[in-house]
Amino acid sequence: MADSLQDRGHWGSKIAFILAASGSAIGLGSIWRFPIMVGRNGGAVFVMAYILAVVFIGFTVMLAELAMGRHTSKNPVGAYETIKPKTPWKIVGYAGVVTGIVILSYYAVVAGWAFGYLYKTIAGVFRGRVTWETAETAFSRFAADPLEVVICLLVIMGITTFIISRGVQSGIERWSKILMPLLFVLIIFLAVRALTLPGAGPGLAFYLKPDFGKLDVKVLFFALGQAFYSLSLGMGIMITYGSYIGKRENLVSSAGWVCFSTTLIAFLAGIIIFPTLFATPGLNPENFQPGTGLMFQVFPMIISQVPGGYLFGVMFFILLLVAALTSTISLLEVPTAFLIDEKSWSRKKAAFVIGGAAFLLGLPSALSHGGLPFPTRLRFMDRMDLVFGNILLAVGAFLVCVFVVYAWGIPKALAEIASGNPRFPLKKLWVFNIRILAPLAILLLLVFLRVITG
Repeated sequence: MADSLQDRGHWGSKIAFILAASGSAIGLGSIWRFPIMVGRNGGAVFVMAYILAVVFIGFTVMLAELAMGRHTSKNPVGAYETIKPKTPWKIVGYAGVVTGIVILSYYAVVAGWAFGYLYKTIAGVFRGRVTWETAETAFSRFAADPLEVVICLLVIMGITTFIISRGVQSGIERWSKILMPLLFVLIIFLAVRALTLPGAGPGLAFYLKPDFGKLDVKVLFFALGQAFYSLSLGMGIMITYGSYIGKRENLVSSAGWVCFSTTLIAFLAGIIIFPTLFATPGLNPENFQPGTGLMFQVFPMIISQVPGGYLFGVMFFILLLVAALTSTISLLEVPTAFLIDEKSWSRKKAAFVIGGAAFLLGLPSALSHGGLPFPTRLRFMDRMDLVFGNILLAVGAFLVCVFVVYAWGIPKALAEIASGNPRFPLKKLWVFNIRILAPLAILLLLVFLRVITG
């Protein structure tokens, strides 16, 4: 048991936690998924709904999960069991662990695409001017090649498993400290370049000027789902990451910085994508539904127009791969911590067993873009994302609110938050949000689920 406790690990500093948690939250959830959701759900009105969801609901749930994790120093299952022992509440923890594994299985497919595009860029595939048609064709062929996508998935799961097997400080923390700041710089540079493209103005208007006629319950549902997805909420990641935080650290400012950095990167990703799309001759984003390959079609177009595009493209896809890995790492850490805490497994054994299972589970998603007929017809990856990346995350976040209010108790949660942060000016607002606003908003959207998904 002593070895198990040693395997568990902790953060070396507050900035290490913020970078690692931001890496988990930012990843492809902000860079890959956010622009797709914007394009499918009305443009600027979705952006507005997403920001409001992060500020009033995402931050609320994140602070609650971090408090649960630090209070118990446990994984999601252990946290619920420690606070409310011998009750069915630990089932919520198990559900979070399973949800995280499933999301990891198809998220690693997209991370594999990032790896594939890195070696394509190195090989010079995107040299010269890249048009929308050539970028779309290149991605379709790549995603439909079963050998390529499975190899890329295997590489991603291998790297993720190795880093997790190394532990918190030697694995997650070390890589997050070095590479996440570089990603910020590169994303800002690309955003500035996109804004200077001829014809970028209409794209910026689509992205920033809300058309409230497009606002409906579907937009609100997917905005809330994207907030949970991009912030890594509702599946136990922030409970697990919170369990590594010391009692002297300020949970409020930590949660605030993670929410801010995640929203900033998502916002900048949209700044890159939509001006570029509108600047593309003959293409109007308002008349098409962007697919899962949107990012991999747009970024080569931008890189082909940047001076020194080859070197710049290689650097970008290296950092994009790192951003993807920070998320796959956090997704794998949750079930790994569960097996370390609850089953006394060694970190290496837990990481390799769960990593192997996630790889096998990810095969149908990897082959659902033309690799094999059946998963392609079933739109397997899209269905997994709807159920696990939207619905179950919302359910998980709703149950976190109910648990904190009625099982753990708000006074005890506030006492945990006060450790390292005796002054909490937003205390009354947080209490109102966790007690009324967040659960009510989630519940109402889940009630209208049939309308939304029908």
